Amino acid sequence: MPLEGEYEPSTSDWARKQAEAFEASNGETSNTLRGMPIIVLTTLGAKSGKLRKTALMRVEHDGEYAAVASLGGAPKHPVWYWNVKKHPHVELQDGTEKHDYEARELEGDERRIWWERAVEAYPPYADYQTKTDRLIPVFLLTRVVL
Repeated sequence: MPLEGEYEPSTSDWARKQAEAFEASNGETSNTLRGMPIIVLTTLGAKSGKLRKTALMRVEHDGEYAAVASLGGAPKHPVWYWNVKKHPHVELQDGTEKHDYEARELEGDERRIWWERAVEAYPPYADYQTKTDRLIPVFLLTRVVL
């Protein structure tokens, strides 16, 4: 079931504009960042319960996606990380396709495989990991078929 509720825009001006332009065009414009493809992840706020939208780099393999909680290598997790931890049912839009997904945080070999895919899709992730002491979380998003 699609996520429902009141939308609360990001406090980050660029992130809000990117996600809103992407959605307004049904993924046909504003679908890249730094020349690389993005997806838009919709989550429920961990505290507010409101819909939140985040543009993330597109990391896809065999119909599943990775959501990398890098925050550019900052010392803390991005806010959306906590949203997904509390509410793992998310919506993902890739281009014109929007579907429900279930998210789970990866560990061990599974995380390593998806981390390698993420770095291949967006090489700056490797630099981000060197900037921080935290292990950057990777979620696997698997489509929910109703």
